[in-house]
Amino acid sequence: MSKVARLDKVLSNMGYGSRKQIKKIVKEGNVEVNGEVILKNDLKVKPYEDEIYLNGEKVIYREFIYIMMNKPKGLVSSTDDPRDSTVINLLSDEYLIFKPFPAGRLDKDTEGLMLITNDGKLSHELLSPKRGVEKTYYVEVDGVVEEEHKERFKNRIELDDGYLTLPAKLDIMNSDVISKAYLTIKEGKYHQVKRMFEALSMKVIYLKRVSMGTLRLDESLNTGEYRELTKEEVFSLKNI
Repeated sequence: MSKVARLDKVLSNMGYGSRKQIKKIVKEGNVEVNGEVILKNDLKVKPYEDEIYLNGEKVIYREFIYIMMNKPKGLVSSTDDPRDSTVINLLSDEYLIFKPFPAGRLDKDTEGLMLITNDGKLSHELLSPKRGVEKTYYVEVDGVVEEEHKERFKNRIELDDGYLTLPAKLDIMNSDVISKAYLTIKEGKYHQVKRMFEALSMKVIYLKRVSMGTLRLDESLNTGEYRELTKEEVFSLKNI
């Protein structure tokens, strides 16, 4: 069954104005639905099927947006912050009208994959501890990461507050004074990756999230750049 909604709500949700402003626009005869001028703002429409025009411009309706961002350092993962710029500040006005928010957080000094959406249900499912959605990070560590550490992460790490993490997977790229590795975890405690390595007397000096569930960071995106997810990416995320 197709979604049915009031005309003024549809246009308001798309950022064409407040409900009061939309009511005035409709009464002035500036809206057409399926070729007919509409004067009633409470008309029930099927926004995905009906042809709606406002001031001669076709309204392409969509309820949700899904954006992949390569988060740069220095931005906080929130919709608003009194002191710092946020990832939302990077978005253009065409996306801001949907009132998007970050699905989960990355530390201010962490880079990489950030999903920004207004789909609360999907966000909740991706972040729910019960779902155990995997998140993979590229890590550079001040210290020598060795094969034995794979078992340490697999057998759970005790953090500084006594919390015992879920089993994690460590893939070592190289072991040196500065080691490089990928770490995959299924939860998201505060500064978790950094604290896990600190528990092994090593310090994370660079951290970048490269995947979350089925979604992988598009390496063609420079830090600070973003794009909408493809239909295939959205479908895959919703079917984890």
